[in-house]
Amino acid sequence: MIIKLVVATKNPGKIRELKALLADKGWEVLSMDAFPSIPSVEENGDSFVDNALKKARSVARFTGLIALADDSGLEVDALGGGPGVYSARFGGEGLGDDERSALLLKRLEGVPLGERKARFRCVMALVTPRGEEYVVEGVCEGFVGQEPRGKSGFGYDPVFYLPSYGKTMAQLPPEEKNRISHRAKALEKMVEILARLLERDL
Repeated sequence: MIIKLVVATKNPGKIRELKALLADKGWEVLSMDAFPSIPSVEENGDSFVDNALKKARSVARFTGLIALADDSGLEVDALGGGPGVYSARFGGEGLGDDERSALLLKRLEGVPLGERKARFRCVMALVTPRGEEYVVEGVCEGFVGQEPRGKSGFGYDPVFYLPSYGKTMAQLPPEEKNRISHRAKALEKMVEILARLLERDL
């Protein structure tokens, strides 16, 4: 039996990653595109937890299905933890991924690599139609590089440098990224919760 799981995003990169990570786990992953009339959710919370729960609650209520939402971003120590919860809106709503990465590099001009420590943080929230709520978190540590490298991934991946690999996140094959990313680490915890729900509801 396959159970439908709605992921509260229209971001094709996130959907692609989540489908790959949840393949053969007993879930049919749907994006918000499958529900054209679903209202958009303003991500105006003060934390990743606030935003993830807000999205998951709204989508579960609208669809009557189990909803999974995540909020994630890049925290740079030299920027006081920014852009953090504002990562997707860094520099303003009109900027694309490449422009946001360029702005980030500009803000860090003159800062040596050793002082550009950063991490991707992902908070995932799962809300069921019964009102049950689960929250997990995953973190991937690294540095902001000196220049964009690589064509894979999305967001800040081309400027997020992983010393243990000597590469940016965007230079890793997708299957490797899906093993070590902040989203993968959060989903690894969430999969245990999903497995319990699947077993209970079969």
